[in-house]
Amino acid sequence: MEQKAYEEFKAKLFEAIWRDLDPLEEEIENNEALPYDKLFPLLREMKAFGLRIPKEYGGLGLSVSQYIDIIAEFSKIQGGIRAVVHVHNSMASALYKIANEDQRRAVLPGCTTGEKSVAFALTEPDHGTGLDLGTIATRQGDEYVINGKKHLITNSDFASHFIVFAKTKAGRSEDSVTALLVERDIPGFTIEPLPETMGCKGGEHGILTFNNVRVPASSLLGEEGKGLNQLEETLEVSRLYIAATSLGTAERAFELAVEFAKERKTFGKPIASRQAIQRYIAEMGIDIYALRNMIKHAAEKWDRGNRIPAEASMCKQFGLEAVGRVTDRALLVFGGIGYTRKYPIERLYRDARLNWLEEGPPTIQYMVAAREFVSGYKWD
Repeated sequence: MEQKAYEEFKAKLFEAIWRDLDPLEEEIENNEALPYDKLFPLLREMKAFGLRIPKEYGGLGLSVSQYIDIIAEFSKIQGGIRAVVHVHNSMASALYKIANEDQRRAVLPGCTTGEKSVAFALTEPDHGTGLDLGTIATRQGDEYVINGKKHLITNSDFASHFIVFAKTKAGRSEDSVTALLVERDIPGFTIEPLPETMGCKGGEHGILTFNNVRVPASSLLGEEGKGLNQLEETLEVSRLYIAATSLGTAERAFELAVEFAKERKTFGKPIASRQAIQRYIAEMGIDIYALRNMIKHAAEKWDRGNRIPAEASMCKQFGLEAVGRVTDRALLVFGGIGYTRKYPIERLYRDARLNWLEEGPPTIQYMVAAREFVSGYKWD
């Protein structure tokens, strides 16, 4: 999107986020459920379903640099809403990358309005990811027969389509993983909810079971055996989005802590005048400033057409560490009252902890970054 038009759109969107979505927090936190009957019409009006979908399919076609500002703002309000917007846009964008034109035309226009949505079916309860997948897709004539189980699949309660990663070849060779596009209502495919989460309340992260699920060969995304490469590229940019989520949550916690520190008084003076509190505030500012600039650099590099495997993992890892420190310190600034629901700080604290796990835990981020450097990865 042209920058002037983007700035105008962003201003209106940010206003709508705080006017229309932020007031839903109490209802969502109390009920531990997202009110889709209220939420989806609002997101549709905001054009939030088509942020990363190209214009030719009805979306806004935002660049990564533009999108990270928006997902960071969504990350300041109730976390379940952010999860819906993040996964929907990330997976619609991923589908555009790996699908053929027929598949794009069949799904993406509906994604721009929220009538359709794509979820990411990778994680399994009994296996690791990548080459350790236990889900099997067997080619039988003009069909694939899928058997296996996935879990922690975000947006599984309303997604119309799932990008399913499965083994199409025995063993652990690099060409053993394949991606398939599976529709929701198909025989043998069942979806069950998991228990409620610590934070980001309301979003569902379900269990998918595939029992001799037959899908046409036309469901193949890209080429058979290329799923590992598709997976790495999808996770790469999505890790940058999680870093932006960490940034938004950290910024909001910081703003609330500074405001509270200026208002709260002890011995007749605002606690913001106390050296210990000033140190907390300075440490929070350092983390936010560093993370903001890391993300900006990586996003600009991606928008220039470059891969960012090391940068994305480093941004994701530093982001989760930074938002952890910031929410820790913000809670200390608030003291005991911050542990209650009187202020949003306890919710931000809980919501932030999902960032440890989305798109791979810390061990994966360290592994990816180290692998790239050892293999001769070059900095800009």
